Amino acid sequence: MRSRVGALLWRAGLAALLVCGIGLLPWLSRTDPALTVLKTRSADRDPTPEVLAGIRAQLGLDAGPSHLLGQWLAGLPRGDAGRSWISGDPVAPGVLQALGASLLLMAAALAVALSTAAAVCARTLYLGAHRRLDGRRAAGSGSAMLAALPEFLIASVLATVVGVQLGWLPALGWYGPQWTVLPALALGLPAGAVLGRLLDDQLPGAFAEPWALAAAARGLPGRSVARQALRRCVPGLLPNLGLFVVGLTGGAVAVEQIFDIPGLGRTTLQAAIAQDLPVLQAGTLALVALAAVTTGTARLAARRLIGPALRDGALRSPHRPTPTVHPLLPLAHGLPLAVVIALGLPRDPLALDTGARLRAPSAAHPFGTDALGRDMLARVAHGALDTLLLALAITAIALLTGVLLGLLPTLSAPLVDTVNAVPPVLAALLVTAVWGSGTTTPVLAVAVVAWAPLAAHTSALLLQERATLHLTATRALGAGPWYLLRHELLPAVLPPVARHALLRLPGVALALASLGFLGLGAQPPSPEWGLLLAENQPYAERAPWAVLAPAAVLALLGALAVTAGSAAGRGPARPKGGSATRRRGRHTTAAAVEQPSPAQESITIR
Repeated sequence: MRSRVGALLWRAGLAALLVCGIGLLPWLSRTDPALTVLKTRSADRDPTPEVLAGIRAQLGLDAGPSHLLGQWLAGLPRGDAGRSWISGDPVAPGVLQALGASLLLMAAALAVALSTAAAVCARTLYLGAHRRLDGRRAAGSGSAMLAALPEFLIASVLATVVGVQLGWLPALGWYGPQWTVLPALALGLPAGAVLGRLLDDQLPGAFAEPWALAAAARGLPGRSVARQALRRCVPGLLPNLGLFVVGLTGGAVAVEQIFDIPGLGRTTLQAAIAQDLPVLQAGTLALVALAAVTTGTARLAARRLIGPALRDGALRSPHRPTPTVHPLLPLAHGLPLAVVIALGLPRDPLALDTGARLRAPSAAHPFGTDALGRDMLARVAHGALDTLLLALAITAIALLTGVLLGLLPTLSAPLVDTVNAVPPVLAALLVTAVWGSGTTTPVLAVAVVAWAPLAAHTSALLLQERATLHLTATRALGAGPWYLLRHELLPAVLPPVARHALLRLPGVALALASLGFLGLGAQPPSPEWGLLLAENQPYAERAPWAVLAPAAVLALLGALAVTAGSAAGRGPARPKGGSATRRRGRHTTAAAVEQPSPAQESITIR
């Protein structure tokens, strides 16, 4: 009970700290809020001292940030979130309306994501149910490429092709259920591909457990075994599913911009740019509350699915290494990427040729040219160096931070909820306010939020691993906490989390790309991939190669990251019972490990 109260106070303190930091945003950025509000209200009006003084008096800016923040907080218990500095309208009804639109879009996108995840791991489930799974990952590289595609690129292609050219579905606006289809596909397809890959990573281990082999030997239907294997692996993914739900609500800024959806992410971004603090604070508070409810529900569902095994130690670890993928598979994806970089580096990415604008691919320009006549092959190759190095550095930092904080779930769980509620765009704005704009701004903004899914994954796997039989047996033999951590927990948890980090490597590159797409990352004439996509997106219908070239390279990066992680992270399966079991009392402990408990039977046979 005391720990729950402490966690609740920790969550409340983090939310208050975030809201207070947003309340200080104009003063941290050393900008005049009155000037920003004037430009947003009327860009043509001259910012004379008298006009600015009138705005300060109207908004109460002369009283200072502490007075404004206290006044705003005092109104929250009455449901009063203040009035917008731009429009003068009450904030609460507008934020609730934006939240409703985002929740509807999130529900549709979540349905698409779950369907996509089911399609990704369907082959593994089929092979496992028919006892033809050899331990290799069955999902192909197509899901990795899908996970690497930028959401805003999918949105742009769907809006242009399906909405405009074919006219099958509306491409702009938010007027009914049919307007949710295209944005839901843009958000749900990449998220479902990531979830499917994570699930497919665990299924071979679940099908190799003794209960599955015993069920197959008894002649139980393969469909029942597959269903229980799925139920066995889902608890480790539920926290990440909760993070995806929050991300689909507050992080869909680019998609909401493209489809003109009045969602919470777009509303929060516009308020941040205009420094409309009451709207920004209310929107952020709504995102934090949604994150706390969603992730709390996901953790409760995970505990319910694991059931009595948390108390009895009646599970076996599904995270032991399984046979490696074919070593030539990463080479098949890495070689084309290396060839593109090698061929493009000798070319000048900044050379202009206005007479060759938007040229189709040819021998002189294999990837075509952009709207200024610059060679796309050169720009993609030179942009690869910056994008890949930054993405690798951020992923390494996120992996280290995520594992360390994931080992302390009581401390990290509220922090993960709060950090995940902050869209990368808003994080970029906050970082810009504190550190100033520059080349490091997108790096810091992405690094601030990139570790949260890995920490949630680490905590979820630890929860399952602590309920395993071999850990219970090793602890009974006298092993201490540090021994269990070094020899049992970390070897079981690190490989899937490392593969998860590699799976998110293209996502880190995409987060940088999204900031560039929204004008918060690299600036022209940099050949950074996100900026390439943003610059050429208006010409997607006329010159699709200008968008497809950087998108194809991102897809190759995603496939390379996934297959390389599979090849590096898997090896021969270790003997049953754990390292300490093999070292001490092998026969008696092995018998204890193999003896099923009532809790295990209730989980596997139900």
